[in-house]
Amino acid sequence: MSSPMSGGFGRQPNARLQQGLTLDYPMSLGVYTDYRDAQRAVDYLSDKEFPVENCMIVGTELKQIERVVGRLTWGRVLAGGALSGAWFGAFIGLILSMFDSVNVLSVVLSTVVFGAVFGAVWAAIGYSLTGGQRDFQSVTQVVATKYEVLVEHKFAMQARELLDNMPGGGPTLT
Repeated sequence: MSSPMSGGFGRQPNARLQQGLTLDYPMSLGVYTDYRDAQRAVDYLSDKEFPVENCMIVGTELKQIERVVGRLTWGRVLAGGALSGAWFGAFIGLILSMFDSVNVLSVVLSTVVFGAVFGAVWAAIGYSLTGGQRDFQSVTQVVATKYEVLVEHKFAMQARELLDNMPGGGPTLT
């Protein structure tokens, strides 16, 4: 079975799509706690005319962060649904107005109003089905806690020698 970092056609169902995101025999050059440090290492290699197309930065140890941004109330639910529906209604109204050049304003306004009502009702239904289980709004993001610089095995020794001379220190090897 091939590893997620191995490339080549026929090894995975979508190998052709992943070809640019794989290395045949990757070796670690170092692990960094900050993406900028990993990027700086690859940039340093590039400045030294190393063939960086044989490198890859991989974010590892992923975690999901959810930032709570506010309380979710019926007013916010209805307003958000109405606004979303109004935008969709405006879009539909503009499309429909291309076929009726006489009543453009009335077509757009009626679809905006219909969209706002529909959006508010749809949002109210969705919110009522949660049963108060999630009465807050949040933003989520997946972030890596470590960044590993990998290189094709044929170039590992050369890359390590270059990084050993990098100002500010080389990578943290694991």
